[in-house]
Amino acid sequence: MTGVFIVVLNWNGWHDTLACLESLQQLQDTHAEIVVVDNASTDDSVPRIREAYPSIKLLQSATNLGFGGGCNLGLRHAIQAGAQFVWLVNSDATVEPSALSELLAFAMAQPQAGVVGSVIFEAGQKDKVQVWGGGCVDLWRGTSRHLQSAGALDFVSGASMLLRVQALHNTGLFDEQTYFMYWEDTDLCFRLRRQGWHLAVAERSRIWHKESASLGKGSPALDEYFTRSGVRFLRLYAALPRVAATYMLTRMIVKRLLLGQTARIGAVWRGLVNA
Repeated sequence: MTGVFIVVLNWNGWHDTLACLESLQQLQDTHAEIVVVDNASTDDSVPRIREAYPSIKLLQSATNLGFGGGCNLGLRHAIQAGAQFVWLVNSDATVEPSALSELLAFAMAQPQAGVVGSVIFEAGQKDKVQVWGGGCVDLWRGTSRHLQSAGALDFVSGASMLLRVQALHNTGLFDEQTYFMYWEDTDLCFRLRRQGWHLAVAERSRIWHKESASLGKGSPALDEYFTRSGVRFLRLYAALPRVAATYMLTRMIVKRLLLGQTARIGAVWRGLVNA
């Protein structure tokens, strides 16, 4: 079908992005326009990507807009170009050749599905599930967990999201003013559900993903952004946001104390202060 766009967000990660783009070249049974958004990289990402894929549309942001803001740049371009569906794929992911066609087949068969996710596997491990499409949120305890098998969803992971543009007309795009990184995919899914759209997983759509490749798993920066965005999310959606945020922060701090990771405790505190 026409009107299908793929948006890949790059930030100082051209090695992963080129691997992602290479896998996207192998997609079967669909015609989609690929758009790469460079989020003000400070390495040589732009010339590397242009040299490898000169025919792919490359949008450059003058500043780092964060995950949601960078994706929005690509989404706006796609929507203005007449997109009906936009597939967001993390730059540190590679995809199975049938991944997009399976997403589209599911979306066409389920017109109330505002967003459809893939089954996401650990990079380099053929059958180890990282995320079964998305996950669930406990608004009382401030916890978010990824599903490992089929089940009811509260959100679809931003690592692979097929978005129906019609649904975005109702809800708007990612909230880039509230979230710089983390929780923005969850927030968008909550807004979609409030508008009556369904979340779904196309179980035969498969991708392989490196977890937290941009910042590094376990980095203090990750903790700071995750905490700040999490507290802001709970203020919007939890019935008792202070209680939920206290649960979340206590759990994070105790875990890092037990691991002896004092630098990460400071990052959690900074995230709270800046929330």
